[in-house]
Amino acid sequence: MVYIRTGYASGQDDPIAQPVEFDHRHHVRDNGIDCVYCHTTVETDAFAGIPSTERCMGCHAQVWPDSPETAPLRASWEHHEPIRWKRINALPDHVYFHHGVHVQAGIACDRCHGNVRDMPRVVRVHDLSMTFCLDCHRDTQRSRAITHLTTCTTCHR
Repeated sequence: MVYIRTGYASGQDDPIAQPVEFDHRHHVRDNGIDCVYCHTTVETDAFAGIPSTERCMGCHAQVWPDSPETAPLRASWEHHEPIRWKRINALPDHVYFHHGVHVQAGIACDRCHGNVRDMPRVVRVHDLSMTFCLDCHRDTQRSRAITHLTTCTTCHR
């Protein structure tokens, strides 16, 4: 029971090798690309969405078009096969979470995901346990959007 509540079990702070070495610092911090540009459904859907190869190639067809770092991206585009990104933050199947509801309530992305703009490789910053979520809901009880959302059926569906 103790192990499941540790960072070892949750993968917290473990870097995950991706099929394309994507550096959020370069895209977000250095180039000022907003999260919503790539994660297009974060404001409206349950899932934030992963950018399509076409979205990436919108820039990389002109920027670094022959770079070895973007070779897997170009191969994905040429063969019409999506890049198989590895999930960083995942909740158990029995937990319902809706990104759009949280974004509309004014919850900043870094509250759960950490300061991604300064991460060379994205890692799971928090354990995203039930305690983590309930603590956040209780801390923000003053927000009308989440005043009554500490009932079990809100997340357990």
